Amino acid sequence: MEDLPITTVVASLGFGLGLVFGITVQRSNFCTMGSISDIVLMGDWNRFRAWMLAIAVAVLGSQALQVSETVELGETIYLTTNLGWLGAILGGLVFGFGMTMTGGCANKALVRIGGGNLKSVIAILFMGIFAYMTLRGLTGMARVQIEGFSNLDLEALGLESQGIPDILSALLGLPEAAARGATVVVLAGGLLWFCFSSAAFRGSKRDIATGLILGALVPAGWYATGVIGYDEFEPLPLTSYTFVAPAGNAIQYLMTFTGSTIDFGIAVVGGVIAGGFLAAKASGQFRIEAFLDAGDMQRHMIGGALMGMGGIMALGCTIGQGVTGLSTLAIGSVIALVSIVAGGAFGMKYLEEGSFGGAFKAILARG
Repeated sequence: MEDLPITTVVASLGFGLGLVFGITVQRSNFCTMGSISDIVLMGDWNRFRAWMLAIAVAVLGSQALQVSETVELGETIYLTTNLGWLGAILGGLVFGFGMTMTGGCANKALVRIGGGNLKSVIAILFMGIFAYMTLRGLTGMARVQIEGFSNLDLEALGLESQGIPDILSALLGLPEAAARGATVVVLAGGLLWFCFSSAAFRGSKRDIATGLILGALVPAGWYATGVIGYDEFEPLPLTSYTFVAPAGNAIQYLMTFTGSTIDFGIAVVGGVIAGGFLAAKASGQFRIEAFLDAGDMQRHMIGGALMGMGGIMALGCTIGQGVTGLSTLAIGSVIALVSIVAGGAFGMKYLEEGSFGGAFKAILARG
């Protein structure tokens, strides 16, 4: 193991952690978009609570690594002093709407690919291509323009990061450690109370196990890239679970294998697909599923493109921002998550009503 390049070691760990993720999602039917759909259409909050439990566990584990100085979360993309509030809102809304078009978020689509779903292949291809276009290509020009006039420089306001503890410390004059502790108690404690105050959720061992496992994988990702992947001369980027940009990088890697290096994110994408495949085969649920008609294909193409653009603008997806980003206590992640949920809820109403106008009327009538 010591003779292997550190990039190979970290990529291998990423693939293994991705396997666990894929198997867990396939066996539990975990889906963040599905959880929003359950609430909007059926009033069922169990899968949403599993998502919130994953956030709580990820926060506790990640902050334990931070406080113990095992990793420095300030090195992540989530805690910069450049707060892209408008990108988080617009990107989150677009991503949330897009995932309703494809019938699932990015991580669910990857798992479905492993289960034989050809529709998800198209969705992920379009998501990856448009993610790369928005990151470095044609649509990236619009993203740069939005960031240029809207991003807020927190350093000019005397803040060290966009972390909630740093903001509270500056506003209230609290020691940073006290502000961090209070934030963790309120956020993680509140989410745990929200989850386990429900008798239905307490009685669902599957949803509880899903939240615990998926939440624990986030600090495992930080440890893999930040500790095992640490190199004094060439340190690897500190990262954990996220799927939009890595899907684009994975497509590029497949096309430019010679001279390319597989990183943690690409390896996780491969592991999730493989995990979905193994779980589907073991349970007898593997089957090839194609489009119902041209309209179905069109929805998946458009939805994938929207997820790619929105996910890059928001710096992540329902897992990348909704769990991994929130584990760093970044205010930008909170904005992005709320926007993704709002976009997803609107998307569900759009599909139900068949038009944007009908969706707006339905929401206003309900409100």
